Parts: sequence; structure tokens; C-alpha cells
Amino acid sequence: MRHVDFSPLYRSTVGFDRMFTMLDSLAQPDQSQTYPPYNIERTGENAYRITMAVAGFGEADLSIEAREHVLTVKGDKSDDGENGAGDFLYRGIAKRAFERRFQLAEYVEVSGAKLENGLLHVDLVREIPEAMKPRRIEIAADKSAGETKQIEAETVA
Repeated sequence: MRHVDFSPLYRSTVGFDRMFTMLDSLAQPDQSQTYPPYNIERTGENAYRITMAVAGFGEADLSIEAREHVLTVKGDKSDDGENGAGDFLYRGIAKRAFERRFQLAEYVEVSGAKLENGLLHVDLVREIPEAMKPRRIEIAADKSAGETKQIEAETVA
């Protein structure tokens, strides 16, 4: 797949740089991360949960940050506890540092996070402001239905 150059559009648009960056990253899927594995599920009408498999990481090794519609989960495993434990014949449990980013839609906020049985659960909720919610407009009934109305000009006598 060829690369699309969005630089001419940067000169004539304001505020669309994030969209162009997202489109540019979609064109290069082979550079995406695969560690740690994760699930995204819908738990309610306006509730979501991201579950990440972070076996071997403790609460002190993980950090979660939400800023400007981006949720960032970082893991940095320290080697303190395993220095004198012995020689590894095979090391299959990954203990590499990671940083995983998720794009959040408007009005989606992080409501909580918990680490349980090697799984990090990040709960998200979409709270749409009252002014943005659809509202029903009542149609007023015409009380003078029997009367004829003159719309444009006076009648000529």
C-alpha cells in the first residue's frame, strides 16, 4: 500500500491534524503493537471495559493516564525480586515494558480501574451532556382551527 501525503491539507485546514495522523497510522497496520493482548467489551448502553492481560505486573508497575481523548496504559516491570532466584532455562513470561494507547470518543471518561488475577480492567463510561442529548419538542395545537387566516396582504374592497 502506498503512503498518502497529507501535508498540502495541513496548510488549508485547522484542527484536523489528529484525524490525518489517525488515517496515516491506519495505512501502516504492520507497525501496530501486539503486546499485551487486550479485549474491548460493551458492558452497558453507555459503558465499556478494556481488559488487558498483564501477568506478572503489579499495581506499582502499571500507570494509567487519560488525556485529550487518549487513554494510555504503561507497564514497566522492575527486576528487583528475581536477582538471586536462579538461572532461567526458558523464559516465556514476558516482562518487557509496554505502552498501549486507545483513542477515546467524545464524552468517554475513565470511571475506574482494577487489577485482578493478572488482568487489568479499565472501566469507561460515556456521559453525554444534557444539552447534547436529543429532546422531544411538543407541537402546539392550533386553537383557532375554525377561523380563516389572511397571510399576505389586506383584501381589496
